[in-house]
Amino acid sequence: MASLPLLQIESVSKNYGEHHVKALSAVTINIERGEFVSLMGASGCGKSTLLNLIAGLDSASSGRIIFDGADVTKLSDEAVTALRAKKIGFVFQFFNLLSTLTVEENVALPLELGGNTNASERQKRVLEMLTQVGMESRLKFYPAQLSGGEMQRVAIARALVHKPELIVADEPTGNLDSENGIKVLELLKHLNKSLNQTIVMATHSEEAGAIGDRIIRMKDGLVLSDSLVKH
Repeated sequence: MASLPLLQIESVSKNYGEHHVKALSAVTINIERGEFVSLMGASGCGKSTLLNLIAGLDSASSGRIIFDGADVTKLSDEAVTALRAKKIGFVFQFFNLLSTLTVEENVALPLELGGNTNASERQKRVLEMLTQVGMESRLKFYPAQLSGGEMQRVAIARALVHKPELIVADEPTGNLDSENGIKVLELLKHLNKSLNQTIVMATHSEEAGAIGDRIIRMKDGLVLSDSLVKH
């Protein structure tokens, strides 16, 4: 018997404001475990809204989102927060590293917030992840001492350290020059393949989108196309 998709998005719509402006209109998508899916479209197309719904940062106006067998739309706020902390990792355009913490301390944060690991285990997991992203020599550095590409690598390590089921990446190369952007995309693809890590990435860049297994193109809150990438 085939396993269920990691994510089942069923007729999901999202409206904002008293005039019920539609950000998403009846979107239906399945995302399999281990897939790298690129959400593509211009600003305002709905890709970031969809990413926020997938990540449990916002709630749908209608439809269902089933994540790893759980209907997220029926969970309490507390249950959604717990699911997000345990099963989802985040990579943002502006890194969102805490400037007063070292690289090691930034990456350890999800483990500390989860509360399920002791200090020795945290240290081991942090070093493993920083080694995966090639930043093990920067343990004691602060964000201000890193380049943009290095900060994004640390952010990716932080997103992966608690071994989430899903990584959501919102324009992860949008604040990087082209050379560092390519390196970050190659790293995400490597992690997708080597760890079988499921990734959903929002981007407006054709070059970035092509790194995934699938491209879902959006416009005005609708899915225009859903196609496999030929590598």
